[in-house]
Amino acid sequence: MQIKILVIVCATLFFTGCATKKPMYDYDEYSETFYAMKRETSAETQTEWQNTLETIIVKSEDRNIRVPPGVYANLGYLHLKANDESKAISYFELEKSIYPEAIHFMDRLINRVKTQP
Repeated sequence: MQIKILVIVCATLFFTGCATKKPMYDYDEYSETFYAMKRETSAETQTEWQNTLETIIVKSEDRNIRVPPGVYANLGYLHLKANDESKAISYFELEKSIYPEAIHFMDRLINRVKTQP
């Protein structure tokens, strides 16, 4: 009887220990495309990085996981560079809504965007 209980407990521990957890984030091709853009800054590499950021957002929503930290902020920065202040601010707002620790930094960026001519 004790051996049966021991086998059941061991089996339970084994199978629960092998369970996979849902990932917290998925950065997809973030590092590769960011590095390519920094190594050779061009409209093409910047567009590729922007596409990667947008893909990360879509995949995160599809998989029902959080968008990784900084993705909305970086996408907002790219829109700011393209002189699309309203989109930039909306992405900065999204970043601070998901990551409260970024509120002060995002608020400073938003204020800078709003006050610059």
